[in-house]
Amino acid sequence: MPDLSRRTGISFAGTFFCSAFAACFAEVCTIPLDTAKVRLQLQKRTVVGEGTGPPKYKGVFGTISTIAREEGLPALWKGIIPGLHRQFIYGGLRIGLYEPVKAYLSSDYFGNVSLFQKILAALITGAIAISVANPTDLVKVRLQSEGKLPAGVARRYSSALSAYYTIVQQEGLSALWTGLGANIARNATINAAELASYDQVKQTIMQILGFSDNIFTHLLAGLGAGFFAVCIGSPLDVVKSRMMGDTSYKGALDCFIKTLANEGPYAFYKGFLLNFGRLGSWNVIMFLVLEQVKSFFFLEA
Repeated sequence: MPDLSRRTGISFAGTFFCSAFAACFAEVCTIPLDTAKVRLQLQKRTVVGEGTGPPKYKGVFGTISTIAREEGLPALWKGIIPGLHRQFIYGGLRIGLYEPVKAYLSSDYFGNVSLFQKILAALITGAIAISVANPTDLVKVRLQSEGKLPAGVARRYSSALSAYYTIVQQEGLSALWTGLGANIARNATINAAELASYDQVKQTIMQILGFSDNIFTHLLAGLGAGFFAVCIGSPLDVVKSRMMGDTSYKGALDCFIKTLANEGPYAFYKGFLLNFGRLGSWNVIMFLVLEQVKSFFFLEA
């Protein structure tokens, strides 16, 4: 995680808006992969006669091509509006709060900060950020999960704003926080994997390998952050997506148990390559943009 907020005097508001901008930019670039990932995660085994029918979505390119062929290319950007809502709030808060929380946890802030302190700071900021942004995540998943409908069947939601209103009207205000427990677990964990690993990988390759603080270093650190985030967070991501896309589950544990019983442990890594393609590229883009935007603020200061 870049430490420019400490070195340049950028305020929390400045860091928040830099982070929100970088997160939104990365979202626009990578949301087709996220839409395909959600479809794969929500896909359940279908029974045809006495056997199991072939899945509709297969693999990275198969899922993307199926969505584009059946629903049109713009369908890959379903959920982009709530996605931008989510990234502005969640992305701004989780990164904007990281340095202040890390400083609070560390008595040696101007020296070396331990890996444990980095992980704890990222866990806390991820949990706070997604608690605020959960409604945007819910609407994003609901819009992304809706595939091609039979002729004459109307869509549940005509737009992101319609989705917010309809959910509150039909399910109550608290429904906007459906899956919050799984979402906190997922996002706090992934945030810790992303921010702490980016921070640690960047520090390590600069100190041990002698790399300079440049775009190539940011690229390697971003890829490392994405890989660790997917390995650790994929099972939680599947549970979160299923809870938000299917209201039949009683809670995160019920979703986990039913998924494990019905589909086996492999189900928790459905869409793994898509998820890594999404989070790996997302982290690379986001951190590269964030470093450049913060550098711009530093140069202008």
